[in-house]
Amino acid sequence: MSRRAVVREEIRRFLEIGAVQVADLDLDDDEAALRPGPGGPPVTHGEVFLLVRRSGRPVATLLTRVPEGADPRAVLTAAASGAPREAAARDAAGDAAPPPYASVVVATRERAGQLARALDSLLAQDHPRFEVVVVDNAPVTGGTRELVERKYGERVRYVCEPVPGLAVAHNRGLALARGEVVAFTDDDVVADPRWLGELTAPFAADPRLGCATGLILPARLRTPAQVLLESHGGFAKGFTPTTYDPGDPPQGEPLFPFTAGRFGSGANMAFRTDVLRAVGGFDPATGAGTAARGGDDLYGFVRVLSQGHRLRYTPYALVWHHHRETWSDLETQAYGYGAGLTAYLTAILVNRPALLPAFLARLPRGLARARALTEARDTDGGGAPGAHDTRTHPWPRRLSRLQRRGMLYGPLGYLRARRARVSTAGRGTR
Repeated sequence: MSRRAVVREEIRRFLEIGAVQVADLDLDDDEAALRPGPGGPPVTHGEVFLLVRRSGRPVATLLTRVPEGADPRAVLTAAASGAPREAAARDAAGDAAPPPYASVVVATRERAGQLARALDSLLAQDHPRFEVVVVDNAPVTGGTRELVERKYGERVRYVCEPVPGLAVAHNRGLALARGEVVAFTDDDVVADPRWLGELTAPFAADPRLGCATGLILPARLRTPAQVLLESHGGFAKGFTPTTYDPGDPPQGEPLFPFTAGRFGSGANMAFRTDVLRAVGGFDPATGAGTAARGGDDLYGFVRVLSQGHRLRYTPYALVWHHHRETWSDLETQAYGYGAGLTAYLTAILVNRPALLPAFLARLPRGLARARALTEARDTDGGGAPGAHDTRTHPWPRRLSRLQRRGMLYGPLGYLRARRARVSTAGRGTR
């Protein structure tokens, strides 16, 4: 079969993927509380992607089915009965210190409708003291500014950053942040009310902590693209809280710290503000909106780790992400993911050449791992307990090929973005 015929067949199978409901179940109430995913309709019969909580904290996900005519809450409660208990309770007992004052930075560009949904969730956080900063990146209309000023007034700080690029926008937010911790999320998420408190609490407990990341789950699974992405892991990194310490590298990860994609994603990350400033923030030649296509978050993780600071992944800090919706979106995402991966590695070596020997020592295994990643996506963030296998649809080879092409392009994309940045600075533009 020709490659074109293979792609046609993959798209045909892709279009046959059905929608999946998203639901949220807390087992520790007197009576198990079942809710739909953010903005979703009540749960009914059919296939369900279920988040399981205990005492409000996420502990597992599973994919199950509610038979027609059955009570959804009863069926889902029975299916979730084996979810972990001890970890959430143990960690809750250790979170006594109040979380530090935090700044939340949201970079956006011409997506006022999505931004409003995100801001509503951020302003509903149970964190005791925080601010929200919206960075309007290279806007072509006044829609974002008008939204913030009309609907959110003094509750949200607005700033315009005329130079395009996610890393540039995040650096602008970093410069303005007043908090001891600066958190970053995207305009296409809905933050759980406990998100900011859970994400920033580890900084109060560990003075050596430089960065924290959290759990990202799908807000909806309505289109084939959304279901396919999540069935191969989405952005989730499992349900085991993990501390990454450069002084005590994790066993079984010979590529550490260059496997930054395992640590988390830019839609759910926070840094100790003075630490991120000390390493120079994010490389402005990385990230969406540049020729590098991505990698700004991974760059930040490795830069902080390489300075001796710890990184904490906590599944209790949850945001619901609105995945991309079309086949074309997935093609763009696959290519951009590959490009961002190698672009960030290039950025690290350009900015921290002292890391080159360590990188070269890990390169053979890194190439083998890169090939494996493009052949089949992880289903649960690396085999972590609590994340159930939902790989019910094959990952199209077309997307794997695009990801590999992106990986080949990434270093060139980064160098192009860096050159463009230098050229822009030479013309006197910020």
